[in-house]
Amino acid sequence: MQTERAGLGPLLKAWRERLSPADVGLPSGGNRRAVGLRREELAALAGLSVDYVVRLEQGRATNPSEQVVASLARALQLGDLEREHLYVLAHLLPPSPGRVSRHIPAGVQRLVARLGETPIAVFTASWDLVTWSPLWAALLGDPSGLAERDRNLLRMRFSGRMMGNPVRSGRDPKLFESALVSDLRCIAARYPDDPGVRSLIADLLETSEGFAALWRGGAVGEHVSERKTVENPLVGEVELDCDVFTVPGADLRIVAYTVAAGTPEAEKLDFLRVSALAALRS
Repeated sequence: MQTERAGLGPLLKAWRERLSPADVGLPSGGNRRAVGLRREELAALAGLSVDYVVRLEQGRATNPSEQVVASLARALQLGDLEREHLYVLAHLLPPSPGRVSRHIPAGVQRLVARLGETPIAVFTASWDLVTWSPLWAALLGDPSGLAERDRNLLRMRFSGRMMGNPVRSGRDPKLFESALVSDLRCIAARYPDDPGVRSLIADLLETSEGFAALWRGGAVGEHVSERKTVENPLVGEVELDCDVFTVPGADLRIVAYTVAAGTPEAEKLDFLRVSALAALRS
């Protein structure tokens, strides 16, 4: 009889095989002999090596870390109960409800995948970037080369480092910064025991005078739809509408950039879309 740990590999394989390429925003054409996702596709989505995915499925890797399990749960689009079961099989404690969640519900992941013609990304409540569409990477720069810790919007904003290509706002940037700080204050109250949130606040208070002034001054702001200009190395400046949507019950932020059809900006996005698709197929 298989042990609980030995059952991890077959279950990962079953979950991988139930996903279609379209569910994760990948091209579904060509000669696909494998059912569902290929191992290399799951590895790319989870940020793991193909060899490690193979060893997990074959039961030769038996101690995945919490970060690996969280990445697999997102990539496999697991429901809440499935995600908890994955943690149990890996002999890990499921994430506490008092922590900021990095898990993206399957419906939100399908939304991002099927809106592949839109630069779209999902952030946690504390503004950690957790997933993005290929066109987001083509327009704004690919975040995959950054360490997970550095994909936080507040760290980028108040450190002066860019997450990708330069972006200019159509309104006073101080209003955007006030909104971010106001957001973080609410999140700190909602998740007082989250070590990541506490660390983020402490780091920013120590390293950024601008953040410290807004934090201690009780800055209040809100996110609104606004025009932004992205400086892209392939197509030059692209002016777009930027909107932020919340996900009820999941405490996530969906950020989407759109342009009007038939405009020069739409032509630039079309060019970047073709480039992103070519990169996926290569």
